[in-house]
Amino acid sequence: MKKIFTALALVLIVSACGGGGGTPPRNLDNACSIVSQRASWLSDMKSVERKWGIPVHVQMATIHQESKFVSDARTPFRYAIGVIPMGRQSSAYGFSQALDATWKEYQVDQRRFGAKREKFRDAVDFMGWYMHGSTERLGISKYDARSQYLAYHEGRTGFARGSYNAKSWLLRVSQAVADRSEMYRNQLIRCGKA
Repeated sequence: MKKIFTALALVLIVSACGGGGGTPPRNLDNACSIVSQRASWLSDMKSVERKWGIPVHVQMATIHQESKFVSDARTPFRYAIGVIPMGRQSSAYGFSQALDATWKEYQVDQRRFGAKREKFRDAVDFMGWYMHGSTERLGISKYDARSQYLAYHEGRTGFARGSYNAKSWLLRVSQAVADRSEMYRNQLIRCGKA
């Protein structure tokens, strides 16, 4: 009996220690703190900035809004009658909260079939690819975090139709993304990471 409890305790300890990939950095209100805790992330975002032209601070503000830097973030469950689980609100997953269909489109277009939404490098490359496409198709400045976020959230067709105008909550969120982007930009300049 003692062996069973010991084995069970060991399994619980290993499972509690394992993974951890979904754990975000501390102090999400400080861009310098984030990139000092996750040095490879800054390198990944700068690579995306060179490749797609999307500034690091715009990437960071969007990731903050979408997943709070949690690698395996998912949308909440929907419930019928308040108790019966009916599946998730959408297929959005990972740092970028990319939907299944849009992620597959990215993988095909970029020939990155092994890319994973919970891998930071892949998630920011996806965001760069998507936002670059929004600039090309909709004329949105790559520095306009608010409009880039609206196109990211609503899809390019929804953005072009102005669907966000009927969603006061989304207008507030997009302004918060823009404000955070500017805050992150200033912080990165001050700590010499811009």
